[in-house]
Amino acid sequence: MRDAGSVWTSPRPPPNLPPAGGGEQSSAGCSGVLPPSRELLVRVDAPPTVAHDPAMSTPASSAASRAVPPALPWIMWGLGALFYCYGFFQRTAPSVMVDELMREFAVGAAITGTLSGLYFYTYAGLQIPVGLILDRFGPRRVLAVACALAGAGSLLFALSESLMGAYAGRLMIGGAVAFTWVGALLIITRWLPPERFAMMSGLTLACGMAGGVGGQAPLALLIEQIGWRGALGVAAALALVLAGLIALIVRDTGPYSPPAPTPDAGPRPSLRAGLARVLRNPQTYVVGVYAAALTSPMLSFAGLWGVPYLQRVHGVDRELAALATSGMMIGWGIGAPLMGWLSDRLRRRRVVMLIAASGSLVTLAAALYAPGLPFAAVAALMLVNGVVAGGMVLCFAVGREHNPLWAAGAALGVVNMLAMAAGAIFQPLLGWLLDRAWDGTMEAGRPVYSVEAFQSAMWVLVLMQGVALAAALLARETRCEQQDTTTRPGPPA
Repeated sequence: MRDAGSVWTSPRPPPNLPPAGGGEQSSAGCSGVLPPSRELLVRVDAPPTVAHDPAMSTPASSAASRAVPPALPWIMWGLGALFYCYGFFQRTAPSVMVDELMREFAVGAAITGTLSGLYFYTYAGLQIPVGLILDRFGPRRVLAVACALAGAGSLLFALSESLMGAYAGRLMIGGAVAFTWVGALLIITRWLPPERFAMMSGLTLACGMAGGVGGQAPLALLIEQIGWRGALGVAAALALVLAGLIALIVRDTGPYSPPAPTPDAGPRPSLRAGLARVLRNPQTYVVGVYAAALTSPMLSFAGLWGVPYLQRVHGVDRELAALATSGMMIGWGIGAPLMGWLSDRLRRRRVVMLIAASGSLVTLAAALYAPGLPFAAVAALMLVNGVVAGGMVLCFAVGREHNPLWAAGAALGVVNMLAMAAGAIFQPLLGWLLDRAWDGTMEAGRPVYSVEAFQSAMWVLVLMQGVALAAALLARETRCEQQDTTTRPGPPA
């Protein structure tokens, strides 16, 4: 039996594999795990054959086949996850070099914040093109080039003597690492069984959170030894090494790739067709809103306003406040793979999304507004909030399963763009709400916000958890199965 580019040589009958287009056999549910035996041969970068659709089939080519070790798909995923980890490292790196950047470029806090934020402008703005490009050209070349550009951007930033050069470096980094998340998910989609997608997405997100932690205290120690320019130079070198490994090891076509059309099957789906198909699907927006709402506390509270909030409301020092907010990110690193595993285990997406949204609503509201809570309890609630909110990762599984596999990159890109928009929207929105409630108090040349001002601003984050809960109610259950199994552009399913 040959299916979507895989060749079975084992004398035992193979398990049920997904049919053309990535959909699963209705009798198999979420089964179809590739056997761990080394007898599995995978056709790499060869046109896959599809038994039930002659128009989409193409003769096998023995010259294009070679044995692939069972560990190779996991190694390829690991390289994609490492690139995502690197991108998260670059996202948080400026937080530990603020003093150096202000002194080096003779700028204030506003310009320093702009310099750091340029990363998000290119990252979020490129998410739709990222998905289209990955759909067309595959993850190997795209991720290798993007990783090399990320290293070049880091080197440009490290060597810049002017603010404009630093701006250019930061923009280049953000644009390059924009490919990391969707690229890693595309590797999972093409090389690992569909029922593992949610759990592997969670593990990928956990790798990113590890990179975010690495861009804080460990990077600060390195800066003390070799300076911020030297540290960014080391980061540039590591990116170039990773780019080489991706180019050498990652392959584009795996056993779960959508079938490649032949001339008899009609024209290949265009980039525009993939994007149009995704944008016409209401479920794309449902899971995108869910992602943005559930992500808003992590990006805007843990990422920016949590430390001053805890300092003012609970009277703790900066280090202790930072430790508490980092607990939310650590919780995400734990919760994302845990929620993904639970969803795969139950073969349910929607119920776990509901658990995540309701748990986030309760824990965040308690942490911010429950009267008389000691600081230790607030920190514990933030950790638990991160664990349950890690269920946001399911939006990528649901978004992929509600759209055809030939448009998987576009679907993941649109959902990720909506999720990343939470940081761009809610960080300045909370600042605007704080300014509206400011009573004019100044200290050491900066505004001081009262406890009442902070509490009048943070309600919007609690409200967004309610929005996430409503979006989860509107999401359609997929039971871990591909809902849109079409192999050519056409009316939405």
